[in-house]
Amino acid sequence: MASDPGSTSPENSHKPVDRLAHSAGLAGSATLTSRILGLVRETVLAALFGAGNEMDAFVVAFRIPNLVRDLFAEGAMSAAFVPTFTRHLTLRGKPDAWRLGNNVLNALLLVTGVVVVLGCIFARPLVTAYAEDYASVPGKLDLTIRLTRVMLPFLTLVALAAAVMGMLNSLRHYFLPALAPAAFNIATIVCALALTPLMPALGQPRIMAIAVAAIVGGLGQLAMQWPSLRREGFRYQPILDLKDPGLREVLLLMGPGTLGLAATQINLLVTTLLAVGQGTGAVSWLQYAFRLIYLPIGLFGVSIATAVLPAVSRHTAVDDLRAVSRTVSRGMALMLIVNVPATVGLLLLARPIVQLLLERGLFLQSDTIATAAAVQCYAVGLVGYSTTRIASPVFYALRQSRVPVVLSTISIALNLMLSVVLVRAMGVRGLALATALAAIVNGGLSILLLRRQLGRVDGGHLAFTLVKILIASAVMAVAVVTTVRGMTAWMPATSTVVQALRLFTAIAAGLLALAASARLLRISEFDALIEDVRRRAAAVGR
Repeated sequence: MASDPGSTSPENSHKPVDRLAHSAGLAGSATLTSRILGLVRETVLAALFGAGNEMDAFVVAFRIPNLVRDLFAEGAMSAAFVPTFTRHLTLRGKPDAWRLGNNVLNALLLVTGVVVVLGCIFARPLVTAYAEDYASVPGKLDLTIRLTRVMLPFLTLVALAAAVMGMLNSLRHYFLPALAPAAFNIATIVCALALTPLMPALGQPRIMAIAVAAIVGGLGQLAMQWPSLRREGFRYQPILDLKDPGLREVLLLMGPGTLGLAATQINLLVTTLLAVGQGTGAVSWLQYAFRLIYLPIGLFGVSIATAVLPAVSRHTAVDDLRAVSRTVSRGMALMLIVNVPATVGLLLLARPIVQLLLERGLFLQSDTIATAAAVQCYAVGLVGYSTTRIASPVFYALRQSRVPVVLSTISIALNLMLSVVLVRAMGVRGLALATALAAIVNGGLSILLLRRQLGRVDGGHLAFTLVKILIASAVMAVAVVTTVRGMTAWMPATSTVVQALRLFTAIAAGLLALAASARLLRISEFDALIEDVRRRAAAVGR
């Protein structure tokens, strides 16, 4: 077990941090690539479609399959499948694990296939119930229904890709599974540029090119991972043994797993539902804003959770709760030292970031102002989102599935109440802020209850780390504000090149101030991340 990310030894207490940072770094570097491509995707979509009726229709049509994508790829599938698969792999070996893997794949094919067929049949009442206000705009509701039917098969593709990702993570493959979502972003970019101009000649709306891209991207996510799984020895078999104890355990956990990790996504669903009534553009502004927020969530929440869960699963398989506690504590510390500065940076730089990335073509200055305000409100909950991503799957590894279900229910109810109140007071910004506040409550309660399960999660170290990173982030904020003011006075022009130069200079100054402060404050996890980056750079150089 010495090679586990969460293991430790008296000889070198920093090695576990380095191993966890290395595993999270593998997932994080791949996620960074995917998220950067995601930003390029959003830039292309903003230029081509802006925040108009076509984009509003696409966002609502894709919300349901995208909800399942987020739950499966980064939530319920990992929480239900990875601990069970890892236990079979650790205690019984690969042949037994492969049998479980085949059973899960075939069960997903069957279940999601039925859901897709029913969804296509009942698309009209489903979409009408969700976006009834679209009927007031000629053709908007019908367009949303058509897009929904085209994109529903994405459910099956992403479920299978998530199962393959879970198997690879259990086998300690982190980079390629985290990179796989890049296929979706690449497909969207290519189809947007190549197919959008062709759609009217084919009798289709321009936005249909993006619906086609979703299916192509889903196939790409599965195709990217399959060769790695085959090299490990996996061979697909069309078997479905419903009496298999492992399969039954996974399926039983999937229900509470989905509910327990669904808070953020269901809250977004509620947000979209309420935003439909806020007029043209509201749904699109929130979509663009959360996609920007999803970069740090993916990098510093999901990637760390991806590294933590297999290690925790291995430790729980041999009842080593002390190792589980150490792994969770280090994962949380790593998350804090990057998410707290990310929150501060987004609060300060939301508008120039949105302006640089999105304000072109049909995306207007008014869209920039509205989207940036939503980014700032979402950013308030960044630590909460990531805490839930890390903590919730651990409950499933500990076979305490009821806890995250209860917490998720509380979060969803709180978000609904806050959304109804804040949307009246603040409009679209209120919806984003309600989601963020609900995420903070969910994350905070998750840590408190996880501490009860484990006895301790090294709360003193986490609190001390949080204080130090808050100090470092304050120094970073001063550097950013000073740099922005100086650059604006020196270069008042508003061309894209000048905007980019001002923004990147401010970010660079902030990162330098953060790194210097972290070094002076002796934040060990920050040193571990920097060392991992140096090793990667040296490896690339060789």
